[in-house]
Formats: sequence, C-alpha cells, structure tokens
Amino acid sequence: MPEQVFLLVSLVVVLALAFDFINGFHDTANAIAASVSTGVLTPRNAIMMAAVLNFGGALWGTEVAKTIGKGIIDGKLFESGAVLGQWVVVAALLSAIAWNLLTWWWGLPSSSSHAIIGGLIGAALLGYGPPYLNWVGVERIFVFLVASPIVGGLVSFSLMVGLMWIFRRALPTTVTNIFRPLQVVAAAFMAFSHGTNDAQKAMGIITLAMFTGGYLDPARGFHVPGPVMLAAATAMALGTAAGGWKIIKTMGTRIVKLQPINGFASDTAAALTITTCSHFGLPVSTTHVVSGAIMGVGATKRVSAVRWGVAGNMVLAWVLTIPITATLAAAIFGFLRWALKF
Repeated sequence: MPEQVFLLVSLVVVLALAFDFINGFHDTANAIAASVSTGVLTPRNAIMMAAVLNFGGALWGTEVAKTIGKGIIDGKLFESGAVLGQWVVVAALLSAIAWNLLTWWWGLPSSSSHAIIGGLIGAALLGYGPPYLNWVGVERIFVFLVASPIVGGLVSFSLMVGLMWIFRRALPTTVTNIFRPLQVVAAAFMAFSHGTNDAQKAMGIITLAMFTGGYLDPARGFHVPGPVMLAAATAMALGTAAGGWKIIKTMGTRIVKLQPINGFASDTAAALTITTCSHFGLPVSTTHVVSGAIMGVGATKRVSAVRWGVAGNMVLAWVLTIPITATLAAAIFGFLRWALKF
C-alpha cells in the first residue's frame, strides 16, 4: 500500500504541474491580449513579461491553494489509505487537462478554474456520492466564480467612465501618449495577479495529495511546502512563455477594439478584482474576470461596440465547462476503477 500511495502521489504531482503548464499558455492572453492588440507591447516582450510576473505572483501567498486543497473534497474520501482519494484527483486533473487543450485548440478563452473544480466535483460526486463533497466550500466557490466577472466588468466600466470624464477635453493623441506606458504597468499588474490565483490551484492539489498520502506533517495543518510553490510557479511561468496565440487573438481583438486607455482600464480593473480575491483565498477564473473587464470597457463606447456574438460563444463555453469536466472526470474515474480494480 505505501508503494501504491507513493506512485499515485507522484502521478498527481506530474499531472498537476502539466495542468499548471497548460493553464499558463492557455491563459497567457489574460495578461497581455489588451497590450498586444493596442500595439503597446510586441507579442514577444509581452509574453516574457507575463512569464516573469506570473512566477512572482505565484509566490505571493497560499490562501487560494488552501481553499482548493480543503474546500472541495471532504477528508473522509482519503480515510482508507488515501488510494481512493488520489484516484479522484487523477481523474479530475485528466478531465481538466483535456478540456483546456480542446478549448485552446478552438481558441475559446474558457476557465481553467472551472475545469479543475468541475473535475474534482464530478469525480468525487459521481464516483463516491454527495457525502464526499464539502458543500459549504463548493457553494462559496461557486458564488465567487459567478460574481467575479460581473465585478470586473462593473469596475472597468466605472473606471473607464471616470477616465473619459477626466480626459474629455484632451486630444486623442495626447490620451494615447499618456496611456501607452500606463498600459504596460497595468498589464504587468495583471500578469502578477494571474500568478497569485491560478498557480495556487496546482499548489493546492499537490499539497492535498501529499498531505493525505502522509508526506506532510499533520501537526502543521494544511500548509504548502516551499518546493511545491516553486515547482508550480515555474510550471506556470514556462507555460506562459509558450504563449497561446489563438486565445490572445480572441481576447485582444474579437470582443471589442481597444485603445491604450481601454487596455489600461480593463487590465487594472481585472487585476484589482483578482488580487483581492486571491487575498481572501477565493479561486476565481482570471479568464472570466478579464473578459468581463474588456466587455465593461467596450460598453462605455456603445453597446454595439462589443461583439456580443463572440462574447456569447465565450459565455456558452463558461457555462458548459463545469458540467462537461464533471461528467468527463466521473467517466474517467469509472473507467480507471473498472480497469484497475481499485
């Protein structure tokens, strides 16, 4: 049994880091799409900046990791030697990775957060039943997954209205010259905030596997070891450096045409929203928050400035992510249980 647990924990670590890497290139657009689309940064410089700041943001804290590790699956699932619970996590990761790769191929900015949360819920719920989910934690996560893009949109809308009033008499070229460097700062803030939330999800899953497998001191409670933080931060940064051009195009050009002042407003609003959520341990979708912020900025021009058809396809992908990944994770778990007889 100890050898089996070791192999399973090792498998979870590998899959979690793979998920983190894929999350990095899948969500690269979150931080840099606006600055690339406005021409403030070249794609190469934007991606390298995002990679470095994603790494730094990932080391900022562990509150989101604790929520992922303790807030979804009930500890009772791991009481019988940790084997069954580890397989639940494996199925969830495989489901999330498959969905991320599929939506990346389609160029849809879907949520990696929704994918992994849906996977954990599906594998635990359909594999073992409702008692093995922490329903209070799941409800809390769902509320903020839904509310965060709305908040991001409202903040960006309000910020953009304020900026339009402040610079209402300025020449367009003057406004552009002012906000080109400011947009770089906002994009950097956005990249940092992305690391503070998304990289911690892999940290939480790895720590959950190690904790329940008996590789962490229970006397210290649920804590994220330093090497786990560094590994997750590195995987996220490398994934970001790999880029995700299809989604960058969707986020930066197909929702609404952006100017530097718009990019500054959307990146700043999204980064403020994400960083606040990270501080309180709330795992939100950075993709959703950024998309909501871009839509909020576009709505200040006129409602028709937002390409609602593209936005509608994105929302559809968001809505479908949790049920699809939950179902897929349950199917993967069922197949593994049948094939491996655990």
